[in-house]
Amino acid sequence: MESPIVGRAATVVVVRDAEAGLEVLLLERPVAGSFGGAWAFPGGRVDPEDSHPDDPEEHAAHDDAPSAAPAAVRRAAVRETREETGLLLAESHLVELSRWVPPARAPKRLTTWFFLARDPGGEMLLSADEHVDSAWLRPAVALERHAAGEMVLFPPTWLTLHGLAGAGSVEEALGSAPRPAARFASYQLLDADGRIEAVLWAGDAQYGDPAAAGSGRHRLTISRLPWVYERT
Repeated sequence: MESPIVGRAATVVVVRDAEAGLEVLLLERPVAGSFGGAWAFPGGRVDPEDSHPDDPEEHAAHDDAPSAAPAAVRRAAVRETREETGLLLAESHLVELSRWVPPARAPKRLTTWFFLARDPGGEMLLSADEHVDSAWLRPAVALERHAAGEMVLFPPTWLTLHGLAGAGSVEEALGSAPRPAARFASYQLLDADGRIEAVLWAGDAQYGDPAAAGSGRHRLTISRLPWVYERT
């Protein structure tokens, strides 16, 4: 049975140029709580105060249209990054990267917009209630640590890092962001024991929605390490 979409969220992939190449900011969540022990980008749920009375009418906040992120989502991205890291971003500097719709069987389904943003500099102050550590890492290094079992990642984080692994600089990453932002409505492929074997997206032959299925593969196999991404 499909759970309803219950809200929206924003995630910010903060990037900076370093001597070894592009680095991204990752935050480690406490073991207790949602996404326990995982490393993720700053972000969180859109709160009521993120919406303003004069915002344009949102007539398709959760539909399939490739519309731009609502103003409230962009405000939430800035607010959550400030609350979790102390970094002060400008809404105008956010570059839309992707939009994620959780699988139907997820317990709490939030449509989540991912943004890219250049590191604004300044002191980073972690929210002790939400994170226990932080790290600036090259995307390839984070993926290597995950493959070795040293870092917990969830599929949206993994796939975002995979997409950034070839970027040599912040300018290259910002300039190569897809327009409109990519949309990932996730479908979970289960094995015979009911465990998640892979996460699929539109275009995969086994995708759950026949109207969006294709003849090839668009999936991330997560049943064992290292995870394998295929898109044909």
